[in-house]
Amino acid sequence: MSMDVKQTPARKVEHYVDPTPFNPAVAEEMTPEQERFYQASQWKIMWWKFKRHKIAVWSGVILILFYLCVPFAEQIAPYTANQRDSLHLYAPPQQVHFFHEGRFVGPFVYGMTSEIDMDTLQWVFKDDPNNVQRIRFLCRGADYKFWGMFTSNVHLFCPAKGGTLFLLGTDRLGRDQFSGLVYGARLSLTVGLVGVTISIVLGLFFGGIAGYFGGILDSMIQRMIEILRSLPELPLWMALSAALPVTWSPVWIYFGLTIILGLLDWPGLARAVRSKLLSLREEEYAKAAVLMGAKPGRVIGRHLLPGFTSHIIASATLSIPSMILGETALSYLNLGLRRPSVSWGVLLNEAQNISVVTVYPWLMAPVIPIIIVVLAFNFLGDGLRDAADPYK
Repeated sequence: MSMDVKQTPARKVEHYVDPTPFNPAVAEEMTPEQERFYQASQWKIMWWKFKRHKIAVWSGVILILFYLCVPFAEQIAPYTANQRDSLHLYAPPQQVHFFHEGRFVGPFVYGMTSEIDMDTLQWVFKDDPNNVQRIRFLCRGADYKFWGMFTSNVHLFCPAKGGTLFLLGTDRLGRDQFSGLVYGARLSLTVGLVGVTISIVLGLFFGGIAGYFGGILDSMIQRMIEILRSLPELPLWMALSAALPVTWSPVWIYFGLTIILGLLDWPGLARAVRSKLLSLREEEYAKAAVLMGAKPGRVIGRHLLPGFTSHIIASATLSIPSMILGETALSYLNLGLRRPSVSWGVLLNEAQNISVVTVYPWLMAPVIPIIIVVLAFNFLGDGLRDAADPYK
């Protein structure tokens, strides 16, 4: 059975070609904000994302203020770090006032009178309301050697002439606690930076070798990292710190501590670098560099590591608090820095006796800046990590 099928002729479709040249910039209309975003560099995008993390921004501001104590500790502190006042042993903090008998005087403190308590055999200090001691600003006080280069005596603020200014009280030898905190920031804050620098160098070196070459080198480095990470951290710090010669000067003890902290902190960063390089080494630009004859050091340093530099910075920022706490713990246990060096851990060493702390609670003042700095670094690291994440 046959059927006749009518076939309709195919319709001719006209082919149109736009004669105007193609311009990819205007192919898709973008808002000025989109165009600004797509043309920005990686670091600029990271900065825009970081600014949206308000807590991280304020944490960065707080850390900048703390780190100003590092170069200008002599000018900020009203006393030198080890200056003693034998008449004010365990003196309590002096409160700053602005009004005296209803009249504005400006920032001042009341002078202190002392008498011995025959029951407890302790000195008792009381404010003398008739002795108003105005705080001087941009004044001349105790002499110091600025950065070990020249002698000066200019301070940001000073006690009244013949008066006292103990904002956070004094210790058992009459040393000002506030001045000790300012000077202690120089060592406690820089130990983290120097230690992290050592950690980054070692982490990039061993992590780069393990991630790029793989094989037996990767296995050896991973076993070494596992051994280091299996050791308890604090006892290992204590053992290595106790091995430092007691005859070393405070400068050598400081560098010895930073090297110890840096040597024990690099395994975590090395593993992060290894995991990144294992994925990045298979990218086309890395293979192209190898085919063009680039040496492994150049491929790793110029092509692979810059791809996650922001992540390295965020990881390093999160490592600094642990190093600050490590130095504080070692100095608190008399295994780190000692007088005449001053750090926050050295100041806390005065508060080892709980009976002393209950009577003189201001000896625990170094705990406050330690908590603030550690929290600020953690918030800053979280903000940097979020800003460096390309998928957020």
